[in-house]
Amino acid sequence: MDGPSLRRAGALLFLGTAQFASCLLLAEIFYPGYDVSANQISDLGATCRGGTCNFFQPSSAIFNSSVVLLGVTLFLGSYYLWKGYGSKALSAFLASSATGAVGVGVFNESYGSVHGYFSALTFVSIGVQAILASKLAKPPMSYFSAAAGVVSLAAALLFLSGEFFGLGAGGMERMIVYPVLLVGIGFAGYLMGVSTTDPS
Repeated sequence: MDGPSLRRAGALLFLGTAQFASCLLLAEIFYPGYDVSANQISDLGATCRGGTCNFFQPSSAIFNSSVVLLGVTLFLGSYYLWKGYGSKALSAFLASSATGAVGVGVFNESYGSVHGYFSALTFVSIGVQAILASKLAKPPMSYFSAAAGVVSLAAALLFLSGEFFGLGAGGMERMIVYPVLLVGIGFAGYLMGVSTTDPS
């Protein structure tokens, strides 16, 4: 265990997840008539319907820059997490979700299927990484992380199959993202509290 590396990983993960959570709310506020049930999260970056794409500012700039920053911090965090824990699987899926996040921000909805690919990559990766993180953390953090990963992956399967259970596309999409986002902030704090001699 490398305590300093784990603390750096925690700081990066906290920076990325906290700023994204804040900017997500700001982007929703500035988007005219935004509906968390009807509108998908990526609509904040660009809203494309019937071949026409609209960019509502400053929502678009806030969301796209924020999700790219999230991806960058996750990617750097994956390196320090690998250095600290030596977990290749967790670091790989964290880097995968980082790639997906950057792709979502750079290739917004106006890029069509390319955007869909990066969104799907992100949705799958974040759920898996939460489950893998649970194997490294100690209780109760491990329980929270495992539960978030299971909920996220289940919601991803329902979303991709078109089953929304009354939540709407936007609501089900949030069931994929919110559990992992919240537990990600918690896991970042857990890592920042790790000492060099006692990684608990």
